[in-house]
Amino acid sequence: MSGTSTVARCVTDAGAGTTDGHAGRRLRRLLLTGAAGCLVAGAGYLAAVDPHDPAAVMPTCPTKALTGLDCPACGGLRLAHDLLHGMPAAAAHDNLFLLVCAPLLVALVVRQARAYERGVRAPLPRPVAHGIAGAALAWMVVRNLPGWPLTPTTG
Repeated sequence: MSGTSTVARCVTDAGAGTTDGHAGRRLRRLLLTGAAGCLVAGAGYLAAVDPHDPAAVMPTCPTKALTGLDCPACGGLRLAHDLLHGMPAAAAHDNLFLLVCAPLLVALVVRQARAYERGVRAPLPRPVAHGIAGAALAWMVVRNLPGWPLTPTTG
């Protein structure tokens, strides 16, 4: 064995998806549990704080800030807030594309998390990646057309 510590090997191997040992699996499960905890905390914050309110502390979209255009994900926090409060029509108004794509995106994230937990790679097939990227680009163009009725709403 070289001078590399066990923890460093586990962290490196967990990131590379090559460790089959108990320590690597345990570290990957710990990281996935932490990610799930962050997701729950974020959902809790979105349930409590209304992103439609301009005074709410929410991240700014870099695309919107730099170009003034709505990116494919603009309105996503408002959409999540509306869904957490049982308002699907308002969610559709905030970002119809994300609402329609949500089942696919959730399935892809779950697929990736399961693969990561097992320590294997699960690359996204090129046709799926290209399809998602093309649809997102088309959505960005359409939603920024003058007069497009479904724009993210604010307070």
